[in-house]
Amino acid sequence: MDFELSEEQLQIKYSIREFAESEIRPYVMEWDEEQHFPEELRPKLAELGLMGILFPEEYGGAGMGYVEYATIIGEIGRVCGSIGLSVAAHNSLCSNHIYMFANEAQKQKYLVPLVTGESFGAWGLTESQAGSDSAGTRTNAVRKSSVVSRQLSVVREETPGLATDNRPPTTDHWIVNGSKNFITHAIACNTLVAVAVTDKQKGNRGISAFIFDKSMEGFRSDKKENKVGMRASETASVVFEDCYVPDENMLGNEGEGFMQAMQVLDGGRISIAALSVGIAQGAYEAAVTYAKERQQFGKPIAEFQAIQFKLADMATQIECSRLLTLQAAATKDAGKPVTQKSAMAKLFASETAVRVSEESVQIHGGYGYTKDYPAEKYWRDSKLCTIGEGTSEIQRIVIAKNLLKSL
Repeated sequence: MDFELSEEQLQIKYSIREFAESEIRPYVMEWDEEQHFPEELRPKLAELGLMGILFPEEYGGAGMGYVEYATIIGEIGRVCGSIGLSVAAHNSLCSNHIYMFANEAQKQKYLVPLVTGESFGAWGLTESQAGSDSAGTRTNAVRKSSVVSRQLSVVREETPGLATDNRPPTTDHWIVNGSKNFITHAIACNTLVAVAVTDKQKGNRGISAFIFDKSMEGFRSDKKENKVGMRASETASVVFEDCYVPDENMLGNEGEGFMQAMQVLDGGRISIAALSVGIAQGAYEAAVTYAKERQQFGKPIAEFQAIQFKLADMATQIECSRLLTLQAAATKDAGKPVTQKSAMAKLFASETAVRVSEESVQIHGGYGYTKDYPAEKYWRDSKLCTIGEGTSEIQRIVIAKNLLKSL
């Protein structure tokens, strides 16, 4: 399969590169040091269509495919992993879950604001006791019947001065309790898609997905994590305390949430692979620039074979990662099963990002361990790619299971 980008795709690539260089790079270390999530950047991302890359124009999206999407995430990640991660989480997790499984009314209410940048999205799967074991979720949702709601409405009407709330009194609803951890945009989001147990007797077939918004009673953000890397991409917890969720906010049918989440992750892993390629590329370019400038023993260190071998290995690993990622993206665009390919791309590219970033630090020597040069930030950012949206160990399990099925 030929993965040469078309002229139009190359135009997208270089326009995003120009945007990242001018609108992101000057502020990268400031945002990182302050752990500042740049809300001020969101309108600019929306103007370029980057809040709705994968979604049809009828919903306000850019109508692009996964090859374009991977290219965009890679170009942003080349400059700043944090911003690349935020764009990826908004597009391929929250927004994509709604696009893939919502009904038309839900799409109009929630997807359109997300893809136009009016709303910001988060996605909740991980819990303190449910990380790699994503089916082990403990957040639960209990259905309350409309009869109870009508009775409450009558009580309110017959009791002057009784406090009211924003609950629609005559519709079925769910009461959700629990929490989600390590959620990108948990504080900044307006919209969250999260899963909860609706029938604990059915295992992962008793898990359902819901759309939450910040106006819901009983839904709040909690502890913000103090991370080693990706510090400008906000990560925090969300808590549900008797959170009232209308029945109309369930995505798909009851019990489908876990399977929906697994399908969403197939696409999400492509985005993390693309982000990994971008981080590795940025680290590699920083190393090349430094190696050409740094003088030792009377000549640039780029002229020493030890450094040349490092650069050769780095470039080869990046190219392999890029090809695996584009292959997965093209497979996704073709509508074919992509679970194995996305897992392979995510596994190889994320571990490549770590290796390449570490070698970039090594090439920089002592300076690579300071914040005066970009190598250390690429190194810090890279590690999350081997953890988020499924650890490297989980990717190996997914790959092995798929391989054994085909033998």
